[in-house]
Amino acid sequence: MSVSGGSAILSRGPIPSGTMGDIALRTVFGKVTATVEFLDRCADGLPLSQAFRFLAMEEKSTERFLAAIKLMTQNGLSDAPPTKQPRNSASEALSLLFKSVRGIAAALLPERASTSK
Repeated sequence: MSVSGGSAILSRGPIPSGTMGDIALRTVFGKVTATVEFLDRCADGLPLSQAFRFLAMEEKSTERFLAAIKLMTQNGLSDAPPTKQPRNSASEALSLLFKSVRGIAAALLPERASTSK
């Protein structure tokens, strides 16, 4: 599943590529319904799997779907590369700065760092 579409296992056989239809998904935030276009068969290398792309989704379904995608991403269920999180507070930034300064000082003054332990 992605923001633009996904793939479905079709136990009754393939749907011709280009066919439009409606799909319903259950999420932890509620039911999501959308109009989709079915694409290539054998999505993800599975014979009964078929790719689809979203064409339209009502506002409430969009909100639920995006919330579900966000939750999946936060829980590590995404193949997207992790994004770097911004610092939450000035104290975290200062802590990182002090740690860097201590590391530099230890590299420049190794004899002093060993005697202060």
